[in-house]
Amino acid sequence: MTATVETTAPLRTDEAAADTYHRRGAQLREASPAEAAAELAAISTAVRRDILTTIQAAGMGHVGGDLSVTDLLVTALWGTLRMEPTAPDHAQRDRFVLSKGHCAAALYSTLASCGFFPRERLSEFMAPLSPLNGHPARLKVPGVETNTGPLGHGFPVATGIALGARLRGETWRTIVVLGDGEMQEGSNWEAAMTAAHYGLTNLTAVVDRNRLQQGARTEDTTSLDPLDEKWASFGWEVRVIDGHDHRAIKEAYAPSTTGRPVAVIADTVKGKGVSFMEDRVEWHHKVPTDEQVVLALEELNR
Repeated sequence: MTATVETTAPLRTDEAAADTYHRRGAQLREASPAEAAAELAAISTAVRRDILTTIQAAGMGHVGGDLSVTDLLVTALWGTLRMEPTAPDHAQRDRFVLSKGHCAAALYSTLASCGFFPRERLSEFMAPLSPLNGHPARLKVPGVETNTGPLGHGFPVATGIALGARLRGETWRTIVVLGDGEMQEGSNWEAAMTAAHYGLTNLTAVVDRNRLQQGARTEDTTSLDPLDEKWASFGWEVRVIDGHDHRAIKEAYAPSTTGRPVAVIADTVKGKGVSFMEDRVEWHHKVPTDEQVVLALEELNR
């Protein structure tokens, strides 16, 4: 009975972690680009460790994609957006949407690092009736803007969020992160056309370009290249970066300079940080053994 109560209990702010988030965030804003990148890299490593132990405890998850997207999430939540863990629904907050919702463990680990809820609750990931479901749920997890999971939904919703800000004369921004396999969904290209049509300079779409999806490489499934030219042809300002270079990510998250919405194509490595997982398609949905987790944590602790 106790375990059930703990698992189903609502998620509340971790005040101590939120205080650390504010303090370190202020330091990041004042730091040099190199210092900020080093701090973001350290946070990302800690988040990767939590991803591994979270998936290990659950016995399920999408570890490869979680590890590829970590640097993008950490730089958005720690180094770019205005967010408030103690008031996650604050009207003037910036908005973040993880369209590739199957990588929920990465999002939850990042949100916990910011203090949206206690890090200890990560142990409940995908447990029966847990608010930390396999796909993010807005009404259950503070910091989640919209339910995501079915691919091709998060980006259209983020486009609507950004358009809503425009119509209301608000200044907050929206960043949405998509998987590259997800770009095979037609709804995303409809959203891209819509955002360009309305000139949504308050919207940044980030593609986690690890070139692998469930079962195969993206280019063997449905070719996406030249992805940068496709985004540009839809009316977007395109920035191609190393998706594990925190300085490059932070610079790419800067507002539009052209009057067009911004598309960031982030070249990443599936399973980043764990050598035996990197660029291996089987780690899309494979769960590491206890021995493999030990080896992975040793690599991340170096």
